[in-house]
Amino acid sequence: MGPTAAVTTCLRKYADFDGRASKGEYWGFLVPAALLAVVVDAVPGNLGATLGAVVALALLAPLLGAASRRLHDTGRSGWWQLILLVPVLGLVALVLWLLQDGEPHVNAYGVPPT
Repeated sequence: MGPTAAVTTCLRKYADFDGRASKGEYWGFLVPAALLAVVVDAVPGNLGATLGAVVALALLAPLLGAASRRLHDTGRSGWWQLILLVPVLGLVALVLWLLQDGEPHVNAYGVPPT
């Protein structure tokens, strides 16, 4: 899945925490969102801070939903995102899980994404 399709899909499923997401869908959404954050961060002064807060709030639910669906694809609950509360090791574990291939068969969260 390309970045345009991934962004469209993730924004369309704005707060959908059910189902599964492929690696392409998740990373195709995360990378443009991170690039947008870098661009917004470069805006100087109060405008940059305000714009950054608006972008962060607008993308929070889609990012959490996409990560939850991606974890579902690997057979894990979306609640595993809370492992980020463990400094450093939590981030490493979560990134490794998000990089794993999805389960090729139907699991508790649905059919594999196409």
